[in-house]
Parts: sequence; structure tokens; C-alpha cells
Amino acid sequence: MSSPSPRSGTVGFLGLGAMGLPMALNLTAAGFDVLAWNRSGPARDTAVAAGCRAADRPAQVAGAALVVLTMLPDLPQVRALLDGPDGLLAGAASAGGAMDTLVVMGTVSPVAVRVLAEELRPLGIEVVDAPVSGGVTGAREAALSIMAGGAEEAVERVRPYLTAMGSTVRRLGDTGAGSLAKACNQLVVAGTLVALAEAVLLGERGGLEPAALLEVLAGGLASSEVLTQKQHHLADSDFTPSGPARYLHKDLGFVLDSAADAHVTLPLSTTVAGLYAAIDHGGLGDLDNSVVLRLLREGRVPSPDSHSTTPKD
Repeated sequence: MSSPSPRSGTVGFLGLGAMGLPMALNLTAAGFDVLAWNRSGPARDTAVAAGCRAADRPAQVAGAALVVLTMLPDLPQVRALLDGPDGLLAGAASAGGAMDTLVVMGTVSPVAVRVLAEELRPLGIEVVDAPVSGGVTGAREAALSIMAGGAEEAVERVRPYLTAMGSTVRRLGDTGAGSLAKACNQLVVAGTLVALAEAVLLGERGGLEPAALLEVLAGGLASSEVLTQKQHHLADSDFTPSGPARYLHKDLGFVLDSAADAHVTLPLSTTVAGLYAAIDHGGLGDLDNSVVLRLLREGRVPSPDSHSTTPKD
């Protein structure tokens, strides 16, 4: 494949997974010229069929697009695409190279993404962190909540792309602020899941039917979007993944890293992180994040001093 030439309005997109593919398709549907790259061919073929252009190397994307968005699981995967002759930095530095803004849309460490921004700024590349909430449904419907962090000018520069993918786009501060907001979001999600699982366990041990209990909770003050999306999983003990538990394990590690960086103590976060660490270490990480109910039923609750949050390789 020949190198795509720079075009005005071209936006690069790397990472066409369950979330990334519909996000890229929404950019195309909004009229943007999307130059996409993905490790696997099928998702790239689907993107091309929907109107995206394809690149066979990240360097080609950075050579053609001023703004490059990544939707990857974590920052190490982003860094892996920066270096080397096929990497984004090589493309940005090449004759006619274009990339001057990197938008990190996966859920990453607020601390680590600030470090990345400091490294890339001397190279003339601004980093905007813009993690999302809303799941695959929100990605498909362009209804994501997007939490952006970065210099005000940089965020405004990429805002048209973000609004094509989300119904709520908010700049929360400098680089790292978006990821910190996402960490707070994940803390609320995980904490709510644990509370719901404990309620189901307590109720069923007292003779209540989980489905009936959850229906009553959903009709009152205990109602939440988490309950709406996880009601079936918890009522039927169906842990088929809609959101793998191992991702919450990773994200809760970011919560505790941020707490340490800010010198604050978060007792609930520490407890919830320990539960999701136990899930992942116990081989349940690929199941739905509501599988915390199984952990509690089986009594596999970690001791308070064993809250390891380092995800397994």
C-alpha cells in the first residue's frame, strides 16, 4: 500500500476494537476523512467498507493526519505504536509529516499520560487525553460521554472529532484531567457493582429472589445506570462478558495511583480494588465485571492487607 498523502481535515484513528470501530465509523458518517490502522485485517476491512481509508503502518497515519486518535486498552499499547521506523513519531518527523496532536481515548493512568505529554511536547506534539464512558452501545450511537484533558487550544482543535462520537464532551483541565475523571467514573461503577452484588447475596441468603430484589431496587433511589445494564447479569448469574472484569482491575489500579499521587486515602477504593484483583488473579478476569457476585458467594474475599492491584500480564 502506498503512503497516503496529507489531506486537510484528515483524522487518524488507531485501534478498531469493539469500541474503536464504531467510533471510527461515526467519524466517517460525520463527513471526516478517516485514515485508520488496526493490527487485524477484518476490522480494518469493515472500516474501509464504511468509507474509511486504510493505512498499513502507524507512520503513514502520522504522515497524513494532523490529529491522530488512539482507542487502545492502555498506555503501553499507545507507546508501542510511537517508536520505530513504522511508528507514529517516525511518520510525524518525516518529510511532509503532519501529526501535531495525539488524542489518547483509552482508559489510561492520569499520572502516566502526563509523563507522555511532557515527553512529546518538545517534539511539537500535544497530547490530549479523552477517555470515554458509555460502552459499546454509546460508541455505536455516538452517545459517549467524553472527558478531555489538555491545553485549551488543543482540546478545541479536536472538539469537532469528539462531538462526532459523543453526546457529552467536556474539557476538565490540562492533560491527565480526562483520565482522572475516568478513574473517578470507574470507581463509581466498580463500587456500585460491589454494592449490588452484596445486596443480592444478602437478600438471597435471607430468602429473597435476586430478580425481584433488583426490580425493586431499580424502582427506587438505589436505581442507577449500572443497575440497568447489569440487572440481567446479577439476577441470572449470567457472567457472559459485556465488560470484562480485568479492565476494572486495571482501572482501579489507576484510581489508587492517582490517590497516592494526590496524597489522599480512599478506603472504599482500596477494598473494591482488592476484590477485582482477586477476581483477576483467580482466573475470572475475562468474565463480566458483575462476576464479583460469584467471588462473594464463594467467600473468596481478600484480607484487608492483600489489595494487590497490579494486573497480570
